[in-house]
Amino acid sequence: MGEWSALVCANVVEFSAAVAIVRARGAAMQRAVPSGEGAMAAIIGLDDSAVRAACLVACGDGVVDAVNYNAPGQVVIAGHASAVNIAINECKAAGAKRALALPVSAPFHTSLMQSVADELAAMVSLTTFESPKIPVVHNVHGATESDAKLIKSLMLEQIYKPVLWVDCVLALKAQGAHTLVECGPGKVLSGLVKRIDKEIKCYGLDMPSSMDSTMVALEFNRGE
Repeated sequence: MGEWSALVCANVVEFSAAVAIVRARGAAMQRAVPSGEGAMAAIIGLDDSAVRAACLVACGDGVVDAVNYNAPGQVVIAGHASAVNIAINECKAAGAKRALALPVSAPFHTSLMQSVADELAAMVSLTTFESPKIPVVHNVHGATESDAKLIKSLMLEQIYKPVLWVDCVLALKAQGAHTLVECGPGKVLSGLVKRIDKEIKCYGLDMPSSMDSTMVALEFNRGE
């Protein structure tokens, strides 16, 4: 959702077209894996390589992969429920501080979502994409892309490939973004950013009061 919103803000795709694609995407995801067969879990306090190793051990019982690299020591895994459960136990045995099943409806960003990308390919192909007016860092590879055709491919790949959030944040900083504003409810992303790089300043827009304080802070930082 966030990446599609970014594309709309960057004038890559029209708002109405993005809404139609996201709606179709959500419906296709629900059809891709029957309810109860997929699962996701957050692994906290374990090195990325150890999480991937646990998934390799568990994948004999189905698909399970590391799919969201949220912050150092925080990775989300997803796949078939039985394989995810085995991976959870493997991660705990490897020293994870916590390994918690997440209340989600499907194993997002795994190869089990490949059929969703295939289903949406024609719709995305027929949608007009323009080169971004503002650089957008993509979840698939943690880098920007200026070619509209390649952006279409990335948005399909994003459905079944891992979200490299750590790489995305570091890429933003490398391009000069030292102040980030989290749009929407809560402060989850701000918390993750602080774990990735404490030098990056984060502000939120989750409450009217937060909007006011954020605007004041941004004006102050601009003055500096």
